[in-house]
Amino acid sequence: MRTAWERLSLYVPVILMGLLALGTYWLVRSTPLQTAPIAEAPVRHEPDYFMRKFSVKTFDRSGRLTNEVTGLDARHFPDTDTLEIDSALIRSFNEEGKLTIATAKQALTNANATDVQLFGDAKVVREATLNAAGQPQPRMEFRGEFLHIVKDSQTIKSDKPVDLIRGSDRFTADSLDYNNVDRVMQLKGRVKGTLVPQVAK
Repeated sequence: MRTAWERLSLYVPVILMGLLALGTYWLVRSTPLQTAPIAEAPVRHEPDYFMRKFSVKTFDRSGRLTNEVTGLDARHFPDTDTLEIDSALIRSFNEEGKLTIATAKQALTNANATDVQLFGDAKVVREATLNAAGQPQPRMEFRGEFLHIVKDSQTIKSDKPVDLIRGSDRFTADSLDYNNVDRVMQLKGRVKGTLVPQVAK
């Protein structure tokens, strides 16, 4: 009996190793396969919401109105976070509270209306005002089929023909680059101007 037990004990490690191998094999077979991560679908340029006959206002931290955007229809595109507006009217106030009004058949604006592109019968008007030194600044009006306004840099640009009316003076050009901070205007292409002499008071 003792001899038989000793012979059996020699095979116990082999039997245990075999059982361990079978158990490992069973675990591998029973474990579900890890699926490959599903790649996110590319974001398409499609609107995620619409507005009709709307008005959107933006305020600064002190509660002062900085922008008001109204339109007939609007579509928001999440991939670019832009708003496409039909029959757009945009009222924008600078830090001194001076108002600029922009209108167009269609507008494309970023989320806070600080970068606006106007398409079709575009017009930007800044009414007559006083500058920081108290000197009068004449009414200015920009017209064209395309105008690009960047509020932070206070610029208006266009690579298409434009009309500029400044007080009684009028200019036309094939392109425009206007910087309101530096008071510098670049008119390129076929530039024509009509300067009306000011009558001394």
